[in-house]
Amino acid sequence: MTRSEVFDSSAKCNGVLLNSVLLTGPNLTNDLLGVLKHFRKEMVAVTADIQHMFHCFLVRKDHRNYLRFLWHKDNDIDNGLVEYRMRVHVFGNSTSPAVATLRLRKTAQASGKDFGNRVTQFVSRNLYVDNGLTSSTTKEQAINLIKVTQKALAIYGNLRLHKIALNSEEVMKALPTNDLASNLKDLDLEADSKVAPTGGHTIPRLELYVAVLAIEIAQYITYNLYISIEAVKYHTDSKVVLGYINNETRRFYTYVANRVERIRRFSDSSQWNCVPTHHKPADSATRSFEAHEIHNSKSLYGPKHLTLQQEEASETKFQLVDPDSDKEVCINVDIKKTCATLAHNIGIDRFLHFSTWDSLVRGVAFLKWFCRSHRAVETLSLTSVDSYINAENFIIRSVQLEIYPVEMVCFQQNEPVPKCSQIANLNPFLDEQGILRVGGRIVNSDLSLKVKKAISVPGRHHIAMLLVRHYHGKVRHQGRHFTDGAVRSAGFWIVGVKRLISSFIHKCVTYRKLRGKTECQIMSDLPEDCLEPSPFFTNVVVDAFGPWTIVSRRTRCGYANSKRWALLFSCLVTGAVHIELIEEISSSAFINAVRQFISLICQVKIFWSDRGANYIGAVDKLRIDSINVEDGPFRIFLYNSRTTWIFNPPHSSHMGGAWERMIGITRRILDYMLLNNTGKSLTRDVLNTFLTEVSAIINSRPLVPVSTDPENPLILTQTMLLTQKTDYIFTSDQ
Repeated sequence: MTRSEVFDSSAKCNGVLLNSVLLTGPNLTNDLLGVLKHFRKEMVAVTADIQHMFHCFLVRKDHRNYLRFLWHKDNDIDNGLVEYRMRVHVFGNSTSPAVATLRLRKTAQASGKDFGNRVTQFVSRNLYVDNGLTSSTTKEQAINLIKVTQKALAIYGNLRLHKIALNSEEVMKALPTNDLASNLKDLDLEADSKVAPTGGHTIPRLELYVAVLAIEIAQYITYNLYISIEAVKYHTDSKVVLGYINNETRRFYTYVANRVERIRRFSDSSQWNCVPTHHKPADSATRSFEAHEIHNSKSLYGPKHLTLQQEEASETKFQLVDPDSDKEVCINVDIKKTCATLAHNIGIDRFLHFSTWDSLVRGVAFLKWFCRSHRAVETLSLTSVDSYINAENFIIRSVQLEIYPVEMVCFQQNEPVPKCSQIANLNPFLDEQGILRVGGRIVNSDLSLKVKKAISVPGRHHIAMLLVRHYHGKVRHQGRHFTDGAVRSAGFWIVGVKRLISSFIHKCVTYRKLRGKTECQIMSDLPEDCLEPSPFFTNVVVDAFGPWTIVSRRTRCGYANSKRWALLFSCLVTGAVHIELIEEISSSAFINAVRQFISLICQVKIFWSDRGANYIGAVDKLRIDSINVEDGPFRIFLYNSRTTWIFNPPHSSHMGGAWERMIGITRRILDYMLLNNTGKSLTRDVLNTFLTEVSAIINSRPLVPVSTDPENPLILTQTMLLTQKTDYIFTSDQ
């Protein structure tokens, strides 16, 4: 009898066992029942064994220290113990089955180019660890499979396939004697069956369980036989189960419903047939019969009528058996559903068809005008401001009624909002028009209602995205800060607005086009003049940018074009900007622009600029002192002179980051305006208007992060500090 050493890698030493620290790898061992099913498929059965499979695969040298053990020197128990370490994988290690099986399959795959695909299939499908079980159609195929597999494993893996046994003596004589198995015995296997428990289940439930078991067996056999099965037929003698499977009108309780759903998921009702009780093979396991009748039992060969002819598809529709008295069938209950809807709710799912806020408002306004005009009711003009505002309020109110139904009912009944509500912490209330607004503590202020009590908009609804898209376009596709300030200034409080704006901007094509990714550059230290507390435009930076081609005059042949530039004045302290349009890049044009700016803003203390030729000439003609920042002895003169002009050193554009960024923002906003002006003549007046609007947009950006606290609704901007006004309106697109 062959003996195999087994190393107990599960033995604990100081509370640690070897198998607990080893990675076992995936379970690559074939399912034993599947191997046996495939083994019984054909007439010629073959069994074999791989000699010392685990010991045929070496362990990496840096891993062998984990397989150290103590044993007697020279394998003599009279000698002392010495330390050994295994060079191969051993029985008992949790990693050995996965490693050995994987390497064995890799060996079979490598031999495929010389020995064909059948060796690979035998190793990957018909081996259970190191024991192979398969079957062939003919004796010649069985002999060929054994010989080819032996040769392939020997050449590519130094593995020996032996202990070969077949159910044919003729085939065994064709193989070497030393490769055959010895001490073979005949076994007479009998079929196994399941017996139901003595209690706890009704007969219909047990029969339904058997139907589920039939589905599982069919799936298991189909998967493990590796053959294509065109159709599967199921047979049962229970008309109760057939009624359950074919039912389309009644509901079941949980136990039956779950199992019927599983049966219907993997089979169709037409696949199920009724078999008479006296033909059912399962009864052979529970009924007594003579011993000589065992080999002819239906449990081994199945009903004879199934093998005599091809069955036709069952077209019989089995009905439920006495459903009114069946405890598994739910009682029929007549349910009457009453729905109460508000008359002014048109269904907010229709809003999903609109892609812009303006189109949605215009559509609702037209619908209201159309309905009123056909009822001979006096209505507002479609182009009036009141019509637009009424449509906006109608949209907001409709969305709030559907998204916040519980909160709206609480307000109507003068009850507090539930604490689980997502807007409970905003202290919401209903205004006179039935619109939900966020609360606050500045009710007694003179601010407008939209500033004190913003309208609450559900952040997950489509209109929230429309509002963000609308005001993102109003600020000419600027960043989240601009968009957030524009939405809040318009009087809307969108739940989760920052996350929504970030998501929208990430998908905005125009924004990503205008704000392409640039290289990251370390910024220089801020100049002292940027940190000096002072009024607006006391310390100013100046830079010119452009040009743009405009239509200057009409000629006989069409239009005469000319170029225009712009001069940007930016406050170093507050970041406010002022833009002047100039006719040409010259000292005279520059002097005129500076004089206009000084006349508008009053005295300027310091001008900063680069060393452009037009700037140098302007300093001489305006009689303004000019110095270089590198000239240290003249720094004291900066504070004694009435107006001082500071030039950056030559070729030091990085020192002008304070105003170069403002020019970048200006260009992005202006680029969007010019995108919408495609195909139109760009005149000086239009360009001047665009530049004025750009200044307004930049000066309306929030100076500090927009607060999410409803108690702090004001948005601090440069425009608010300059004009002392909190409300401002962006002009519509040209």
